[in-house]
Amino acid sequence: MEAIDVVIVGAGPSGLATSACLNRLSIPNIVLEREDCYASLWQKRAYDRLKLHLAKEYCQLPFMAFPSEAPTFVPRRGFIDYLHSYVSHFRINPRCSRSVESAYHDEETGKWHIRARNVDLNVHEEYAARFLVVATGENSRGFIPEVSGLDSFGGEFIHSSKYEKGQKYRGKDVLVVGCGNSGMEIAYDLSNWGARTSIVARSPVHVLSTNIVYIGMRLLGFGVPCKIVDFIVVLLSKLKHGDISKYGLPRPSEGPFYVKQRAGRTPTIDVGTVEKIRRKEVQASKEAGSSFANGEIKRFDAIIFATGYKSTVRHWLKGGQDLFDESGMPKLCFPNIWKGKNGLYCSGFARRGLFGISVDSQNIAKDIDLALKSQ
Repeated sequence: MEAIDVVIVGAGPSGLATSACLNRLSIPNIVLEREDCYASLWQKRAYDRLKLHLAKEYCQLPFMAFPSEAPTFVPRRGFIDYLHSYVSHFRINPRCSRSVESAYHDEETGKWHIRARNVDLNVHEEYAARFLVVATGENSRGFIPEVSGLDSFGGEFIHSSKYEKGQKYRGKDVLVVGCGNSGMEIAYDLSNWGARTSIVARSPVHVLSTNIVYIGMRLLGFGVPCKIVDFIVVLLSKLKHGDISKYGLPRPSEGPFYVKQRAGRTPTIDVGTVEKIRRKEVQASKEAGSSFANGEIKRFDAIIFATGYKSTVRHWLKGGQDLFDESGMPKLCFPNIWKGKNGLYCSGFARRGLFGISVDSQNIAKDIDLALKSQ
């Protein structure tokens, strides 16, 4: 049993940021990561052409800005390089290949007991910590919905997290399920590689450009009410894209930034897919079910599910019902989403991207620092 002040579960950006904030305050902490590297979603499960969808000033982690020469919208490789520099600068030492199997709070000792399997050595390790930070985030495991007929589908089907680039699909019929950022970017990439691409929208979607999102973020930063910002950005989107509903992409009745604040759904940032749909280089439909009816699914050679992720917290965390619901997502509302009882915290669950991670990690470190000083 290794004793430590803080155990952080997860070495994605949220876990790294929390460890960095604690290190600045000289608070001992251990970061446990189930994969064989930190930030595995970025290093191993992201497609090649991925870029940050927000300007770099909204995506930096605490106490380290992006290099001045970095582009406004940082590509995947640039963000990975930034994370490497971040880990080195703040002397973060993630313990990789540690799959946490259980964590519970011992009322007698007042500590969290964490049991993890060292995958490389096939042995179990145990930790006792005064504070436990859940930093596995909302994007812990790719989600593929149950679809009638999928079991008998003879082609390939994968989650978008396993997609790299469209070269292998050249000349094939490929269906992309989901019109979020991943789905639209993958459809664009597939089309560029010569795949016969179709995409289905599972729900209404706001499609904006990077510049329109940047304008909206700036207006919100200046204190302009969300309702007015939404009116402006939707108007700009209509001027740029026209009526996208006729292409099978209906808009939600609520504004994009209101939807982001209420439900955590990010607007889709167009990378050129809308123009491909307009030119019929990509076929779009709002009726996902029709693609699977009466064996029609067999006309596709492959299906890529850009259908989001699920939290895995409830698979290993015992207790913590004051902070997490049954689906493994926080019960509390922003901005007080990050703190539970008995020294339990969470980072990366605010559905506010890297900016939300930065806020959470600083709040957690400050709160732990105050708690230790009061003892």
